[in-house]
Amino acid sequence: MTNLLISGVGGTVLSVLLAILILLAMICVHEFGHFISGRILGFKINEFAIGFGPKLFKRRGKKHGTLFSVRAFPLGGFCAFQGEDEDGNDPNSFNNKKPWQRIIVLVSGALFNYLLALILIIVGFFAYGQPCYKMGAIVENETYVEYSLQEGDIILGVQGKTAYFATDLIFALKGKSEGDKVTFDVIRGGERQSAEVILRADCNFKNSSEISKLWRALGSDTYEGSDGNLYWSVTAENCRFGFFQTLGRSFAYSFKTMGTIFRVLGELLTGSLGLNAMGGPVTTIRQTGAIAVQGFQSFLQVAAYIGVNLAVFNLLPIPALDGSKVIFCLIEWIFKKPVPRKVEAIIHAIGFVLIIGFAVLVDIMQFARC
Repeated sequence: MTNLLISGVGGTVLSVLLAILILLAMICVHEFGHFISGRILGFKINEFAIGFGPKLFKRRGKKHGTLFSVRAFPLGGFCAFQGEDEDGNDPNSFNNKKPWQRIIVLVSGALFNYLLALILIIVGFFAYGQPCYKMGAIVENETYVEYSLQEGDIILGVQGKTAYFATDLIFALKGKSEGDKVTFDVIRGGERQSAEVILRADCNFKNSSEISKLWRALGSDTYEGSDGNLYWSVTAENCRFGFFQTLGRSFAYSFKTMGTIFRVLGELLTGSLGLNAMGGPVTTIRQTGAIAVQGFQSFLQVAAYIGVNLAVFNLLPIPALDGSKVIFCLIEWIFKKPVPRKVEAIIHAIGFVLIIGFAVLVDIMQFARC
C-alpha cells in the first residue's frame, strides 16, 4: 500500500512538472518571438524574463542594456518593451515605432509558437509515425458483413479526405444517415485500399465532442475497462510514410490542429458546445501532465497541441491579447492617429481581468463535474 501511494504521488508530481515545463517552454518561446523580432527592428527592450515574481538571477546585456532575469515562479515569462503603454521621447520605444513594425513584433510570438509546434510534429512523425485510428472489435451484424470496417483496419481518410483527428471523420460524415454508404481509405492486412462501409447509425452530430456517435456509426464494439467503464474498441496506431509525404503530412497536421481549435471556438460561440468542455489553467496542467507522462511521443503531441493553441489564442481580437493589440495598431495605421494610450491601457486591463475570471470560472465548472 505504501509503495503504491508513493508511486501514485510520484506520478502525479512528475505529470505536473512535465505540464509546467511544457507551458513554461511555450510561453518563453512566445516571448522570445517578440524579443527577437523587436531586436531586429530596433525596439528598446527593458527586460526579458523567465517566470514571474522575485528575481533569482539577473544579468544586464552590455550592448543593448536589456535585463535578462530568471524569476521564482516558473509559470510564464515576459518581454518588456520601453514605452508599451505610453508615448515617450525615445524613438526606439514601442509606441514610437511604426504600426507595421509593432504588428510584426506582436505577431512574432504566435509565429514562434507555431514554428516550435511544427518542429515537434515533424520530429514525432519521423521518429514514431503519424498516429492514426485502428479499429478493434467490430459488432457482428449480417446486414453489414460485405460493407463494414474490419478489426485491425487503420483509418487514413474518408470520402477522399485525409483524417488526422476524430473531428475530421465527424465533419466528413456529418448529416449522413444510417444505411448510407461511404468510402474509407484504410490500411488492411498491411495494404492500403478503399473500403465501402454502410453506416450503422445516423451521423447527426451536434458538435465535435460527440465521438461516441461516430464509433457507433462505424460499428465499433465496446469493452469494459479495469475501472468498470465501457470504452470503444478503437486504438492509436503509428503509420509511417515516405520522407516527403511525412513532411507534407506534418504541415497538414499542424493546419488541421489550428482548424480544430477554430472549430471548437466557433461551437462555443454558437452555443453548440458548452463551457464545461473547456478548462482553465489548473485543468490544462492536469490534463497536459496526464498525457505527457505516457511517453515521449505523447509528450511531443501534447506540447505541439499547446503550441498551436497558444498561437491561435493569442491572435484572437480579445483585449489584453496580441490580436487585440494588432487591431489597435491597424486603427492607428489606417486613420494615422492612435487610440488614446490611456484608453487602450484600460481596455487591455479590463480584458486581462475578464480572461483571468473566465479561466477561474471554467476550472470551477470542471471541478464541479468531478
